[in-house]
Amino acid sequence: MTEAKYIWMDGELVPWRDAKIHVLTHTLHYGNAVFEGTRAYQTDRGLAIFRLEEHCKRLFNSAKIVAIEPNFDYETVKNAHIELLRSNDFSSNVYIRPLIYLGYGVMGLYHSHAPVNTMIAAWEWGAYLGEEGLENGIRLCTSSITRNPNRSTFGKAKAAANYLNSQMAKYEAIENGFEEALMLDENGFAAEGTGECLFIVRDGKLISPPNDNSLESITQATVIELAGEMGIEVQRRNITRDEIYICDEAFLTGTAAEITPINSLDHRVIGNGRRGEMTKAIQDAYFDIVYGRDEKYARYLTYI
Repeated sequence: MTEAKYIWMDGELVPWRDAKIHVLTHTLHYGNAVFEGTRAYQTDRGLAIFRLEEHCKRLFNSAKIVAIEPNFDYETVKNAHIELLRSNDFSSNVYIRPLIYLGYGVMGLYHSHAPVNTMIAAWEWGAYLGEEGLENGIRLCTSSITRNPNRSTFGKAKAAANYLNSQMAKYEAIENGFEEALMLDENGFAAEGTGECLFIVRDGKLISPPNDNSLESITQATVIELAGEMGIEVQRRNITRDEIYICDEAFLTGTAAEITPINSLDHRVIGNGRRGEMTKAIQDAYFDIVYGRDEKYARYLTYI
């Protein structure tokens, strides 16, 4: 990880290496925290955060779901993103990680008396799944680990504890020679990647699973909006993994993953094994938005 100058912690800009917490911090032991992944891009008009409002809204929604009362209000946290980026000398694209967590002071499963803390970190970061992956695609395997079922966790919260099974699925995939894992829901339908949403293309239609059992993705919503502008029919329905084997194209979306093509699943080549035409068209349109080249979507950018 490339270090920056400062991290925002509870209203103060703290030098990167001094941003520390106690070993008995409640979240460290019990996993109740909420976070976001947000990106800022170097545009012709300077650094710009993509869909800051939506990411901050989801952060606060996640906190409500897991019964954490934030210690700062929405506007303060949103403006802190801007303050942090202005205080650091970033020369390339940036990944931003806000976190609302339970701090030091109490121990035990009942969390309501634990102090609440907020931090925002940002660092320069390129393509999450590799620059080559954006063009040539990545290899996926179906994970043996099921996506968190709704009966046991809150899937609409971007909560730290929700990502343990994603972490194990990612570990399994990489140790077995793949770049990413496809996670199925408890009914055996495709849910998502370990941190990304899934799209497939069949017969000119763009298909993505419903968010019944997954996070409501901001990037997924952007892709669906783009597809509508491009005249592409979008279907939200269940997808089986064998349908992915025979689809024409497939890709993953997410703030970190952006638009990353899938070239194979479980050693079955997807389409022609390369980035498909529709995937490239959506990818190009997406990067035009985040780099400020499409004025129709200027509302999604917060310039620093």
